[in-house]
Amino acid sequence: MTESSHSITVAVVDAETPGNVGTIARAMKNFGLSELLLVDPPELDPDGEAYGFAGRAREDVLPNATELTFDDLVEGYHTIGCTAITNEDPTKHVRYPALEADELVDHLGGVDADVSAEYPSLNLGQAATIVLYELRELTLAGTQHPEELHERAGEAEIDRLYDQFDDLLVAIGHPEPKRAKANRLLRRLLGRAHPTPREVSTLRGILRRATELSEPPDERPD
Repeated sequence: MTESSHSITVAVVDAETPGNVGTIARAMKNFGLSELLLVDPPELDPDGEAYGFAGRAREDVLPNATELTFDDLVEGYHTIGCTAITNEDPTKHVRYPALEADELVDHLGGVDADVSAEYPSLNLGQAATIVLYELRELTLAGTQHPEELHERAGEAEIDRLYDQFDDLLVAIGHPEPKRAKANRLLRRLLGRAHPTPREVSTLRGILRRATELSEPPDERPD
């Protein structure tokens, strides 16, 4: 996701089959999205199943897709990781087998689609279609029933909140091995909460004051 909440980019990482890439491109076309990024994609033959499954997205979304590395993806976009079946240990903070654990750490949050335990298997194209449908209020706002408006704070402002939280952990002497875990916890919490600009500003003020009070009196700012 880019800086604007209404500018959503879809990234497909390590897709195994061209058909899934084509299905995702078609779903993007259905729900008003156009920018497709591909990390280590399979070969996408214009005469193959990717273009066959893409429908009208074969005209624009699929041929205009951009290839990049996973590191470039995380660096350039505020990302939400969409993953496969979770494992059974609820105490694990990184617990998804689709993206690698070290890849998920770099994400703002995680998403999984709830399905029946009797047959909890979705292929990549199906899962992506569900996620894109859930985003329709952002991508197809003109055709949706209006709901109460909720303005999410800008990602740059939220990033500064994360930095201040880390500063506080350092100031209070939180054990270094546990700091990364605490930072991930906050990122996932705020990823679900969608805080407003005012809420983020208030939290930043509290964190800043708490950090100052954690310092020795002679080192506190005037």
